[in-house]
Amino acid sequence: MSLTLLLRCNNLQQTREFYEAVLAFSVSDSAENTITVEKYGCKLLFTEANLWNAAPALTGTIYFTVSEVDDLYAMVRDEVEVAWPLQNMGYGSREFALADCNGYLLAFRERV
Repeated sequence: MSLTLLLRCNNLQQTREFYEAVLAFSVSDSAENTITVEKYGCKLLFTEANLWNAAPALTGTIYFTVSEVDDLYAMVRDEVEVAWPLQNMGYGSREFALADCNGYLLAFRERV
């Protein structure tokens, strides 16, 4: 089973640039005013359309399981707003989190 989230963004071009340039995701045009960003076997869709009559918001964290989380952290830590730094967690993962350009919280973890 796979899961794809459709999220509202503030600015489609800014979102495209953030995911391509900062996080090195693949980005493609989807439907009108929508892009798909992909990496690590995960997909997120972003739209500027106001389908929910609300500003971009998510009361949660989007987790990505990756390999070489230390390398990824070193690559992005000076380019993003770090929500929590790279650390070993008591539940068996090494992870960090960042806020994307829309304020969504993204965590990257590796099992230890």
